[in-house]
Amino acid sequence: MRIMMLNQSPRNLNDPDDNEYHERVQAILNSYASPGAEVILDYPDDHPGAAIARVMGKQGSRSELNYFTSAAALVRKAVWAEQNGFDAVIQSNNFEPGVEPSRFAVRIPVIGLCRATIHVAANYAERIGVTVPFDGYAPLTRRLLHAYGLEHHVTEVRTMSLDDVPHGDDVAKMRPIILERAAEVMHALIEETGAECIVPLGGAVIPYIVDPKDLEREVGTVVYNPKVVGIRLAEMSAQFGYAQSDRTYAPTRLQDADFDARLFTDAPVGAPR
Repeated sequence: MRIMMLNQSPRNLNDPDDNEYHERVQAILNSYASPGAEVILDYPDDHPGAAIARVMGKQGSRSELNYFTSAAALVRKAVWAEQNGFDAVIQSNNFEPGVEPSRFAVRIPVIGLCRATIHVAANYAERIGVTVPFDGYAPLTRRLLHAYGLEHHVTEVRTMSLDDVPHGDDVAKMRPIILERAAEVMHALIEETGAECIVPLGGAVIPYIVDPKDLEREVGTVVYNPKVVGIRLAEMSAQFGYAQSDRTYAPTRLQDADFDARLFTDAPVGAPR
């Protein structure tokens, strides 16, 4: 069984930081898989608008703008995954860019980690606290929960306000800072909102830097690992043939070349019609 964990942004093979991230995260993901299941961390191809995320980062902007601009590239990669023998695609980014449109384009299961993890948590608790790493992610998380009809399960969405933690720094140096900040916010969710368990969104932070098991020991309740939920759900879905319904997501059969086709093939790129 082959499962694609699809990163939201392209990978620069010439960037040491990208390569360090890939090797570290690939090992983490495969540690969550069952025997016989292989999780492959993959990336969309470079595409127009991919650099918007970098521009946003330099400006300290945290929103879903870059998620919207990457949607077509993520759909294209999902189509590629289906045609190259993958059994499922998981959108690595917990805020689920590209998940909904990809479900119209492929018949293998496409899994979003926010929705899946909240549903799992709601089976075991009635009041769920949600954390996000950056202040700008709180509004988009509330919109996502509302769109999926899940907000009534959630006591509150709170930010760890990690905007002031230097990014790109050594992971070992960031880990104790993030662990302390995350535990403080999670404690507050439990004590002030009555949360009975925690779902941390923002996978680049939890679990890729801080292990949810370490946080469980700090806060005294279950801290879900969305990557574990997504991988094991993908395994079950592939094994038993579960995927998005054709009645919900009317399928369109696409080939890779369809993503390069233009409406007016005789027109130069950028020419008005």
